Amino acid sequence: MSSTADFLVEIGTEELPPKALHRLELAFADSMREGIGNASLKCGEQTSFATPRRLAVLVKDLHRTQPTRVIEKRGPPTRIAFDDDGKPTQAAEKFAAGLGVTVAQLDRLSTDKGEWLVFRGEEPGKSALDLLPGIITAALAALPIPKRMRWGDSGVEFVRPVHWIVMLLGRDVIPAVILGITAGRETRGHRFHAPAALSIAKPADYVTTLEHEGRVQPDFATRMACIRTAAKAAAEDLGGSAVLVPEILEEVTALVEWPVPVTGRFDAAFLRLPDAVLIATLQDHQRYFPVRGPDGRLLPNFIAISNLESTDPDTVRKGNERVIQPRLADAAFFWDRDRRATLASRCDALANVVFQKELGSLLDKSMRVAALARALAAQLGEDVADAGRAAELAKADLLTEMVGEFPELQGRIGRYYAELDGEKDTVARAIEEQYLPLQAGGALPASANGRILAIAERLDSLAGIFAAGHRPTGNKDPFSLRRAALATLRILIERKIEIDLVDYLATAIAAQPIDVDDSTALRDDLYNFMIDRLRGYLLDGQAPNLGPGTVSAEVFESVRVRAPASPLDFYQRIAAVCSFMQLDAADALAAANKRIANILKSADAEQNGRVEPALFAAAEEQHLYEVLQSLADAHAGNLARRDYEAVLLGLASLRTPIDAFFDNVMVMTDDVEQQRNRLVLLTELRRCFLDVADLSCIPVN
Repeated sequence: MSSTADFLVEIGTEELPPKALHRLELAFADSMREGIGNASLKCGEQTSFATPRRLAVLVKDLHRTQPTRVIEKRGPPTRIAFDDDGKPTQAAEKFAAGLGVTVAQLDRLSTDKGEWLVFRGEEPGKSALDLLPGIITAALAALPIPKRMRWGDSGVEFVRPVHWIVMLLGRDVIPAVILGITAGRETRGHRFHAPAALSIAKPADYVTTLEHEGRVQPDFATRMACIRTAAKAAAEDLGGSAVLVPEILEEVTALVEWPVPVTGRFDAAFLRLPDAVLIATLQDHQRYFPVRGPDGRLLPNFIAISNLESTDPDTVRKGNERVIQPRLADAAFFWDRDRRATLASRCDALANVVFQKELGSLLDKSMRVAALARALAAQLGEDVADAGRAAELAKADLLTEMVGEFPELQGRIGRYYAELDGEKDTVARAIEEQYLPLQAGGALPASANGRILAIAERLDSLAGIFAAGHRPTGNKDPFSLRRAALATLRILIERKIEIDLVDYLATAIAAQPIDVDDSTALRDDLYNFMIDRLRGYLLDGQAPNLGPGTVSAEVFESVRVRAPASPLDFYQRIAAVCSFMQLDAADALAAANKRIANILKSADAEQNGRVEPALFAAAEEQHLYEVLQSLADAHAGNLARRDYEAVLLGLASLRTPIDAFFDNVMVMTDDVEQQRNRLVLLTELRRCFLDVADLSCIPVN
């Protein structure tokens, strides 16, 4: 028998949740790879598969057994293992007996701490047949499943009921019970095209058996590529191009096992509706692909992906058309009904919609956001009236029937209605952009008013929810405050918006309809919450020009201790310190900062007053003082311009005089006046560095 064999595991289920399928596939594959690696089972290439009714992993050339392991176990010290006559004691006998050997078969291990009895031997590797059931069970238990189901009268839980398990090592079935099902070699093909059980002779036959006999394409990526190609070809036949959104394409891939394109048509009269409404109806509600013509406008056509090859495709086409017709008719009806009233006329009714029990209505929130938006606009030099108007209208579309039917279009519907009502473009755009970014790394508001409204809306929510005592705990964040904080920081940093975040948090807290016992403490708590989000943003490499691994925890802390009120200022300091740390002088200056900080700490306090050159007793302290003075004007100018990189580059020139100072000058001299003067000099030097960051936080090599 060969020492290696291919391995296959397939979990056959009822239809898995389509939005989670690809994530489950990757998680299962990663856990299997980790489990096999941890078991020291060598193997070749690993491939994963996922369809609506299965998760599977195929491993090539898996070793049938673990390698033999050399083991060494230390026993009692020889002074305890033997008595004065050199005979084994009970401690030595018990140690040897536990290993199945005699005391005479044990070795001795000598170290600088003494001598011990030691057993050296080999442990034969365990069989893959014995190890794999546990590896699979652990991998399934580790899947990211928020809520597991139970079925039947067993206590077994999984994302969906399990109906079959395939586990093969070479041509052999691995004897095991997984999720209450006895493993075998029988899989299932397409629910309608090939409903009978299919036998897998060996793992290498898995894909071909499912494709040729089962009418199932098990490979997720291959199936997605087939759908993409088929949709593009179908759209070209219609004289256009398919609208293929990655998230929708992935979800459609998770819904079918044997994809077949079906083209359909809807009444061209519905093209009077906005593209977003048509796309939401076709794509988000039905998982159809819309089609655009050469001019970029939507055509009255769509492409559906069927999960079977019908003997009567025309009937399938008509069925899909019948489904979409009433949905589009409803959308047109809601659109026409909504147009009977202006967006502004709906604002008063927001008073009847509760935003949050302790925080009043949506109208209350709109007024708070409008005040904050006007303040931001005034500071940033934007139109104050437009910012306030956008905030007042921002939530009015939530009362429209269109948003009731298409909640994913909130903001966008508001923009359409605002434009039709004759509102300014800056106002209408802001209403749509207030929700940006929609996801991590998503597009930010493009307009100034959109950015102002997005910031003001989120700051109000953060302040209000924190004031109400509903801040996130652990993994629970029902109000998505972490996402709101990160979105705000991204807008401020990536769009280079300079504000005093601490002041605006205080303003937002003061506007809440809640009596806060200590508003300063709440403000500081909220600021730190946001800075914690900033830490992840920077350390994960999401910030502009600061890729993964660029910002260390220590570099972040060196700026955090300075507590910059502006997130943009915080980011600029971080970028400057990262550049500075690439200089040859960086480590020496970081070490000097640490040394200075320790000296000043041991002196109980930083020294105030002026340096007295007349008290200098060493040329090195005189030289350091002169160089520091020569940098003063440039330092102040660079600091005023917030050119932190230039500030630190200038301070880098102090490396040689600082080194000479510490090599030749005793700071804590017995002469009290000289000691005080040197401490004042070091205080002045440290403050220059602290103008950017506390480099003493950064460890040196």
